Amino acid sequence: MLLEYKAHYGPYFFIKFLDEHFKFKKFIFSKRKGLFTMVVILNQNAGEKEIRQMKEALEKYGCSVTVMKGRNHVVLGLLGDTSGINIEQIQANDNVDRVMRVQEPYKKANRAFHPENSVIDILGNKIGGKKLGIIAGPCSVESEEQIVEIAKSVKASGASFLRGGAFKPRTSPYSFQGLRETGLDLLKLAKKETGLPIVTEIMSADMIDRFVEDVDIIQVGARNMQNFELLKELGKTNKPILLKRGLSATIEELLMSAEYIMAGGNENVILCERGIRTFETYTRNTLDLSIIPAIKKLSHLPIIIDPSHAAGISWMVEPMSKAAVAAGADGLIIEVHNDPKHALCDGQQSIEPDKFDSLMKKIKAIAEIEDREI
Repeated sequence: MLLEYKAHYGPYFFIKFLDEHFKFKKFIFSKRKGLFTMVVILNQNAGEKEIRQMKEALEKYGCSVTVMKGRNHVVLGLLGDTSGINIEQIQANDNVDRVMRVQEPYKKANRAFHPENSVIDILGNKIGGKKLGIIAGPCSVESEEQIVEIAKSVKASGASFLRGGAFKPRTSPYSFQGLRETGLDLLKLAKKETGLPIVTEIMSADMIDRFVEDVDIIQVGARNMQNFELLKELGKTNKPILLKRGLSATIEELLMSAEYIMAGGNENVILCERGIRTFETYTRNTLDLSIIPAIKKLSHLPIIIDPSHAAGISWMVEPMSKAAVAAGADGLIIEVHNDPKHALCDGQQSIEPDKFDSLMKKIKAIAEIEDREI
């Protein structure tokens, strides 16, 4: 049986089966009632009648069954105790492509439940799928002249979104903390001038109403990735959320944080790798590009890369950006400042508008090779 399973599904599902088989044995001998989750993936020939019949048959086991339809597949997601379900019996149905038990604690963010890549649409600008989302702007909003000038510049170079910090989380309480509500007002002025959707970071749940009204993508910073009460509240909104990976967070922890938002009903989540803390001190953080293929395998959510915070050095932004696009990232968030030497925040990692323009031309060329577009 195991050899037949391997021959039919290949090494990956064979290894997955061995793991599940061991856990199932452990469940039997532990004499504990366990809660399993399973997905049944139907083939393209399954019609509405067959889908309904399969759903009704699975519900007889006492499970809750959710039907999710993609472009090429129909997935039945089972929640509940599925330990009594005979996988081989279900697999024998001609309309079933494959059956898997899902062991990962994240469900809504899991590709097994959602085989198609999610594409997040923000005012007609898309992130995910074939489209690369380019977010650019200063680390911090400093003045009307500054933010409007940079917004016009990055738009002319091809950016689709404007970033700018109104509220700034800083390691030192004595550092510039941002213009706060005034910064949000200035971002709105820049949007009015250019039409670019706004991306800015939220710091606390008591500002959610203002952010929902004025911000197009709400950013959750690395320090707040596991602020679960904030994530729960954001889950009640319908605004796209840009969720940054924590300094020491694992990939699973990042996906579990996304799960908090999605469990509340908001499935418009964009993941962001901004570098993790390692023993290396030459760069501000260590950019983990391996997260891109890992997320693509584990989740349907789009993932973008922040090369500015990852490296912390302006001349590294270009090579890291090009590498990220080549590795399959769904977008970039880049710090651009018209006067980095006098920036109130993170000037050392910001690039000037002319260098951003040059970088965009190179990114477009790489994107074309990868069958992506900006």
